Amino acid sequence: MARNLQQHILDVASELFYSQGIKTTGVDAIVKAAGTTKMSLYKYFPSKDDLVVAHLNKSRAKLQGIIEAELAQATDDPQRKLLAVFDVFERLQASPAFRGCPFINASAEFAEIGSPVQQAAAEFSEGFRRLLATLAAEAGVRDPDNLSKHLSMLIAGALVREQMQRGSAPMRAAREAAEILIGHACAQARAAEPA
Repeated sequence: MARNLQQHILDVASELFYSQGIKTTGVDAIVKAAGTTKMSLYKYFPSKDDLVVAHLNKSRAKLQGIIEAELAQATDDPQRKLLAVFDVFERLQASPAFRGCPFINASAEFAEIGSPVQQAAAEFSEGFRRLLATLAAEAGVRDPDNLSKHLSMLIAGALVREQMQRGSAPMRAAREAAEILIGHACAQARAAEPA
């Protein structure tokens, strides 16, 4: 029962944090929506920051699962796998419940350097960039780290743009730009191969 209550509190808090914002969602609102007590909440999450970090960890696991499932369904073509990541985010943006990227949102609300929330958001960002670098390396790109930085910026920019202007299809435009960058990086790698 305890694990179920802990998960229930986290699920409720995650929903409220994502839909209403982290700083505007107080502990009282979470307790009320979860149908529990502050004592129970603080038993599992000693501070609101702990609860926010748990929310980000939950969001990371969910997003990683979605991306991994998409990559498993993608063709064996490494370039297509890179583009499949953009397809995942385009579908997520199409949801009426889309309220932006939970990591970008949390980072904006907790801008203090060194805060546990800021660190959790930064860790996600770096882990996601490393995933893109791995896919770029599989595609044979000479500088996968550099390409991964460009691709992650395209995705982050498109996520923010959609949050600011719903229905503007920025991820589609980001994907088109990514195709050009990936094609160019792969062409450079082929040109550098010994004859």
